[in-house]
Amino acid sequence: MVQEAEAMDALGALLPEIKTAVPGEACARLIDTLAATECPALTMRRARRAERSGAQQDPIVWTAARGANVLDADANRYVDLSAGFGAASIGHGHPRVVHALRQQAGRLLHALGDLQPADVKVQLLQRLAQLAPFPDARVMLGLSGADAVEAALKTALLKTGKPGVIAFEGGYHGLHHGPLAACGYNAAFREPFAAQLNPHVRFVRYPDTHERGAQTLAAVEDAIFSMEVGVGAVLVEPVLGRGGVVVPPDGFLRELSALCRRRGVLLIADEIMTGLLRTGSLFSSVTEGAEPDLICLGKALGGGLPVSACLGKAEVMQAWGDPGNEALHTATFFGHPLGAVAALATLDVLQAENLGTRALSLGEHLRSRLTELRAEHTLITDVRGKGLLIGVEVASGALGLGLGRDLLARGFITVPAGADARVISLTPPLTITQRQLDAFADALGAALEACA
Repeated sequence: MVQEAEAMDALGALLPEIKTAVPGEACARLIDTLAATECPALTMRRARRAERSGAQQDPIVWTAARGANVLDADANRYVDLSAGFGAASIGHGHPRVVHALRQQAGRLLHALGDLQPADVKVQLLQRLAQLAPFPDARVMLGLSGADAVEAALKTALLKTGKPGVIAFEGGYHGLHHGPLAACGYNAAFREPFAAQLNPHVRFVRYPDTHERGAQTLAAVEDAIFSMEVGVGAVLVEPVLGRGGVVVPPDGFLRELSALCRRRGVLLIADEIMTGLLRTGSLFSSVTEGAEPDLICLGKALGGGLPVSACLGKAEVMQAWGDPGNEALHTATFFGHPLGAVAALATLDVLQAENLGTRALSLGEHLRSRLTELRAEHTLITDVRGKGLLIGVEVASGALGLGLGRDLLARGFITVPAGADARVISLTPPLTITQRQLDAFADALGAALEACA
């Protein structure tokens, strides 16, 4: 037990160490059980990816993680370039978060939701309201990013009385019914449930150049005027995340915000992936000159625990008013004490460790290394991003999936992005070391050489 504890303490800043095939025998046994028990949709997704990439796509099974390191069931050690889909933005198992959870678990595990809240829920609400980029903010807590987006969409409808929503092609906001209707990532996500979804959603292209930015703004304005039901909200990611890590042109978000104000439409900034210093600032949209009415946070907020928040201007949130003495938007575990203390500790870490500056400097370094690789390998077609949200676009989806499998075998965990999986998405912990990032760049170069 002492040796195991010492080994865990050493984790975090180490390079990969792969001892077995990936996945190894222990992982394979667990995956067999997974295939026999989980919803078949997830198992079949892996099968389809294997068919597209021409290689096995069975996953590893995590057993431990610390900092930027992950251990699997076969005791292989990896460097996590995904930060658990961005949730471990301050690193896996940050000591400050773990300590807060242990203290809270011995004091209060659960309260009575919105009826009789925990003290730490109140503290989190106060902290988030103080961080909001508008005065006198109001906050609605949730468990997932989709919860936050759903709260924002409901708020927009209550405030404006208009059910129309303008969203973006490639945008991903979660798969609850409300956000799903505005999911432009892949129409196949919406189609099976179309009969239950908001029919008043118009999708426009997410811009990647100044010319397309102007075209998109014109399309948004046209949709505002042409949708008969009236448009109550525009829902946008400051950087398109799962949709392929697309950075909009300078000034686009500012101009989109101004357009929304002129036309009386609420702007919802989905900062679930971009916010909380991932791109260098607390709120990427605000840094780019936008003035959102509602901001959605999630992923990094809980330091690895499920907690999210919708922050809104007071005059917008006032639309909830007095709903007949009933709580129209709540759930048993919203504002859960463990999630609340994890979020408070995470916000402390983000501030104390100056992780925004670190995201910018390390992100610039990694993009420079990747740009050098692009010059050497024609299989890389683009490198883009902001802070430590970076995308490496390659020549095809099959290549993207194949590189992901090769990188995993070399000890680096990445996630595919874009509907066709052509983009290798990199969202490492903001605490990752430059040595680990350099080792990843070297591994990607070797993987590209193997493909060539």
